[in-house]
Amino acid sequence: QVQLVESGGGLVQPGGSLRLSCAASGSRFSITNMGWYRQAPGKQRELVAGITSDGRLNYADSVKGRFTISRDNAKNTVYLQMNSLLPEDTAVYNCNVQTIVGRWYWGQGTQVTVSS
Repeated sequence: QVQLVESGGGLVQPGGSLRLSCAASGSRFSITNMGWYRQAPGKQRELVAGITSDGRLNYADSVKGRFTISRDNAKNTVYLQMNSLLPEDTAVYNCNVQTIVGRWYWGQGTQVTVSS
């Protein structure tokens, strides 16, 4: 069973920055795709950013140019650097990883609130 531990959420003013981390442990299989999703109150969960095992990136249009996803394969950790945060970025952010055998795992979620 894979455990995902997220950290880095919190309250920040508009225009500020946060860095989310998600560390995966306990996997018997190699981790391939990693990503971040978010869900705001009353809205559907959406993909924020994804990164494949060979470094291909994918971003939601709403965060392009502001957010950067990266990973440290030695640590099985994925990061999300969020800059120029907007109130509409307020949501619960969940990390998501996929193993080489195709199973997906979710983190517990971390709250990001952008407010003055």
